[in-house]
Amino acid sequence: MTSFASLTSQVFALDPLLIGEFGWAEVGIVVLKAVVTFAILLVSVMLMVWFERKLIADMQHRFGPNRAGPFGLLQTLADGTKLFFKEDLVPDRADRVVFALAPYLSLVPAFLTFAVVPIGGGFDGEKNGTVELFGKETYLQLADPPIGVLLILAMSSIAVYGIILAGWSSGSKYPLLGAVRASAQMVSYEAALGLSVVAVVLMAGSLSTHDIVLQQSGSGFDLFGDFGLPRWNLIATGVVPFVIFLISGTAEANRPPFDLVEAEQELVGGFNTEYSSIRFAFFYLAEFMNTVTLSAIIVTLFLGGPAGPTLAGPAWLWGIVWFVLKLFVFLFTFVWFRATLPRLRYDQLMNLGWKVLIPLSLAWLLLLGAINIGRDEDWNLYVVMGASFAVLIIGWAAIAGALRVGQARHADEEAADSGDTEGVLV
Repeated sequence: MTSFASLTSQVFALDPLLIGEFGWAEVGIVVLKAVVTFAILLVSVMLMVWFERKLIADMQHRFGPNRAGPFGLLQTLADGTKLFFKEDLVPDRADRVVFALAPYLSLVPAFLTFAVVPIGGGFDGEKNGTVELFGKETYLQLADPPIGVLLILAMSSIAVYGIILAGWSSGSKYPLLGAVRASAQMVSYEAALGLSVVAVVLMAGSLSTHDIVLQQSGSGFDLFGDFGLPRWNLIATGVVPFVIFLISGTAEANRPPFDLVEAEQELVGGFNTEYSSIRFAFFYLAEFMNTVTLSAIIVTLFLGGPAGPTLAGPAWLWGIVWFVLKLFVFLFTFVWFRATLPRLRYDQLMNLGWKVLIPLSLAWLLLLGAINIGRDEDWNLYVVMGASFAVLIIGWAAIAGALRVGQARHADEEAADSGDTEGVLV
């Protein structure tokens, strides 16, 4: 009969710490990993707020935060302390229970998503990302469930409920409009984001985030002689799923230029207009926490996570170094987006999600599937790729033609309506 510990390890986690007997030592390590993960994420968010304000200020030839602490590093802590002691206001027409619950529904999913991200470990030897803590082998991630990718997608879907419920429970029309925008935006980009993740799962053959990183470790694409390219899914999937995930993730996190959920010039302040004090701080914290978590997920799925060469010293330490460096690149990119790109119109947001990203992600997924089948069946890959591209071009032409017909009909209807209006005025 399968023991309880073995069954737990199969159902809940692939971490070697949970394989075999499970005692107080294992419980202590799990608790320690949870505390450290939460602390790392909170400190990362504080530094991200400072980094974004400081970098944008530098791009705009300003000083940025420079009062609290050296280089203004403690400004975020000062702002959080101030918000914690401010008066907490609740509108008279608000649903008090839902109004109080909504900020946590935005904050908790970001932490749960980060819990399945590997942040260190040596992936270039026989250890396969395992480290030894207090005589026990484990991974440098809080949990490695067999359905880690599905958990990430589920948490991204749950996070929108915090925004929707915050707008609905405020008892005001402006937050409600922001919440409705949020639901439409999330639905529009959730499908494209999911299809781009399926392309990664197709290449890795696993839903475990640790297995996805392990599959990308080492160098396996010797396209230029002795120079081996990394086995990153960024290359293996053909770059397109990475671009789609980056755009869709930016929209999911409500980052510029997709921050229409809180378009100040139209909705006063968006879904969180009626929030103040620490509850407003939770939404503010969730936004930057989602940015850090999104960057970590991109690094894990497409750039090998902590996998990288060990130059000198312990391999697990170099894993942390490579992960932080890759993470910093995307954090800088998101700040760059915010400082550079203007906000999209709402119709442009919908068109990009439904008419471009979803068809493109589905088509590219079918192309990768055809290539994998051709490789398994030992078909001629050049013929497979040529036929697949031909089918995709025909499908894209059909979609483009249908869109042009729809736009022409819409223009004719608008012209007819304007003509009727002019006749009435005459």
